[in-house]
Amino acid sequence: MTDFQFMQKAQPTVALFVSDLHLQASLPRTTAAFLSFLQHQATRTQQLYLLGDIFEYWAGDDDLVTPYNRQIADALKAVQAQGVQLFWMAGNRDFLVGQGFAEAAGLTLLEDPTVITLAGRRLALAHGDAQCTDDLAYMAFRAQVRQPAYQQQFLAMPLAQRKAIIEGIRKNSQDANQSKEMAIMDVNADAIAALFAQTGSDVLIHGHTHRPALHRLEDGEAPRLRYVLPDWEYDVETPRGGWISLSADGVLHRHDTQGDEIA
Repeated sequence: MTDFQFMQKAQPTVALFVSDLHLQASLPRTTAAFLSFLQHQATRTQQLYLLGDIFEYWAGDDDLVTPYNRQIADALKAVQAQGVQLFWMAGNRDFLVGQGFAEAAGLTLLEDPTVITLAGRRLALAHGDAQCTDDLAYMAFRAQVRQPAYQQQFLAMPLAQRKAIIEGIRKNSQDANQSKEMAIMDVNADAIAALFAQTGSDVLIHGHTHRPALHRLEDGEAPRLRYVLPDWEYDVETPRGGWISLSADGVLHRHDTQGDEIA
């Protein structure tokens, strides 16, 4: 294939999808990997979708006073300044992100789920935690903390107190997950089917489960595709991470930690 033929065949990237970075100052390599992704990948696309749990936790937009949080916001804003549209969907760790952070980072907040149409494709986007309906304890907790009245009361507390409460919740969650079956913490098949029906899409992209994969759902009709985004962890011996891209011809591509395409 000549260089000209390759250029004709290659399609520009119109959107990138990423989730579950769990960014925190104690993970410098993961942070560096994300900043590199923003500089070398996100600036080459038209739209970037951040689908939840970008931060390990978010105590409120007033936590932008923390240098690390400001660094991430500034890095996102720099991408937006280059003409890339940024979109943010809340995860189960950073659902308290509000308009203050959105303005600082130059992004638009999305509802969960959201349906978009790009490159001739109708795509459903979700974080994924709302579909883990077999985890009854988590679903009850989620219903409580997503209530506006609860959030208003929580955000009225001093920042230091909020952080202490979140640390306690994280520890309790980690302890509780030790005794849960893995299947309980995965998405429920009926909940996924309901989401496909609700959105009218045959393609779903979500994160949350930390089980990256491409699932083909065959039910006698046209196959429906469920793309699961990977979580990021570079501060370990075997780094993991990656993202999904959408090219101008409407094809979705899965990428690993190096940006190489996954078959």
